[in-house]
Amino acid sequence: MKTIGSGTYELRIKEYGNEYRIFYVAKFGDSIYVLHAFKKTSRKTPERHLNISRRRYKIAKEHAGE
Repeated sequence: MKTIGSGTYELRIKEYGNEYRIFYVAKFGDSIYVLHAFKKTSRKTPERHLNISRRRYKIAKEHAGE
């Protein structure tokens, strides 16, 4: 997802009529960083969820030394 950061992926889960999204990065060293997970309640991902993911992406990148 370029809107969050390079190498970010989105996992979509549908279960019992609910939808969930998980944003994660799998490219920093040998680690996988789960940036954010939430229950989807609208068609468009709310900006606050994207902002949380962007902040955590930046922290993960610094933690990995990239």
